[in-house]
Amino acid sequence: MNEEKEREKVSKRKLSHHHHMRVRWEEFFKSDDDTLARDATLVEKGSLVGRVGIMMLGCGTGAWRVRDSMDTIARTLGITCSADIGLVSIEYTCFDVDNQSYSQTLSLPATSVNMTKLNQMEKFVRQFRAGHGHWTLGQIKTRLNEINQYKSTYPTWISGLAAGLACGGFIFLLGGGSPEVICAFCGAGMGNYVRSEMGKRKITLVAKIAVGVAIACLFYWIAFSLLRLFFHINYDHAYGYIGSMLFVIPGFPFITSGLDMSKLDMRSGLERMTYAVLIILIATMAGWGMAMILQLKPGNMPDLNLSIPVLTGLRLIASMCGVFGFSIMFNSKSSMALTAAFIGAIANTTRLSLVDYAHFPAALAAFIGALIAGLLASIVRNKVGFPRIALTVPSIVIMVPGLYMYRGIFNFGITNINIGAFWLVEALMIVAALPLGLLGARILTDKKWRHVDL
Repeated sequence: MNEEKEREKVSKRKLSHHHHMRVRWEEFFKSDDDTLARDATLVEKGSLVGRVGIMMLGCGTGAWRVRDSMDTIARTLGITCSADIGLVSIEYTCFDVDNQSYSQTLSLPATSVNMTKLNQMEKFVRQFRAGHGHWTLGQIKTRLNEINQYKSTYPTWISGLAAGLACGGFIFLLGGGSPEVICAFCGAGMGNYVRSEMGKRKITLVAKIAVGVAIACLFYWIAFSLLRLFFHINYDHAYGYIGSMLFVIPGFPFITSGLDMSKLDMRSGLERMTYAVLIILIATMAGWGMAMILQLKPGNMPDLNLSIPVLTGLRLIASMCGVFGFSIMFNSKSSMALTAAFIGAIANTTRLSLVDYAHFPAALAAFIGALIAGLLASIVRNKVGFPRIALTVPSIVIMVPGLYMYRGIFNFGITNINIGAFWLVEALMIVAALPLGLLGARILTDKKWRHVDL
């Protein structure tokens, strides 16, 4: 009796620390592992559809792709699925030919991005459809368990280096020189390393973002102070501290929110947009607070004074580095990250050239850059099979105007309302143009996306 009570106390202590309860998928499958999926019960078929959906959602992809995968599995199993999808939850109902129904509600403890896992999930869905559902329940269980092991492709120190590479490229594209690149690399690398370590320990979103940004600003300032001490660099190089915090830009929720709303997935679109805005607010407020403490402020970095061919070549390299770094942060495998880097280099350099040399408005140039990225990603997807979103989002994250957003919040913080509003409106126009560019590319190249229903 004493042993039973002790076990019960331990069990209660364990449960008290978990607000999100894990779904025990094995309990939904009562049939033998050798049973063909098409011959399974409605509960088993519906559970399979739900598990595929929630795993896809956990990769960070948009509601349309999640629903399309659930529908593909359902059709292959001979049932019908109707789903309502949010940022971290799915409510769905499956119907069979006998008019029986099975409903389920599933949720994730948090949202994340994992492009390697998404690539494997898309392969599984294609293979399952090609095999007309002639997979046994045991085979499906084994394959999904294997895919579920792709928690994080890289250790936290690699994520830190990737963030440093991404933000080093980012700050150069914003006009920074070698001092800004070095300092942004140090700040972003340490900031994202700390954020990743906090994520491993299940620390809440607000704390992760705020601490990560604060550490990034602090280490930028330390690196800048050392360069100033030993090389006597101009104080204007301190303005590049904004680049060190750009690793927190919520590229996936920003872009997928626009795509979801364009397909009338309003619930998912609005939830993703709200989530993205929340991250931006936390990051910019934390950056503003650190700027006040360290006596930093946004300003114009020294001119690089480079010729057009040299500047264009360096922008290609910086764009490649930036996109590659973000791809690694999104858990893309190296081949996928390199592919995205080439696409992003072409699209982003074109965007910047249109603004600087053809004097295009920034929002229009962003639309064209995103359109190019989307068209190139569609060509690559048809050749290689990588998920389109794994190529497009990293390619255009470096087009997100994080500098404008920060300047807007900074000026609001010091009550320069007019200037703050100007920067935020500029940012809003560009943020709206980016998903529209990807949407245009999808309409031109994707038959399933182009039509309302098939």
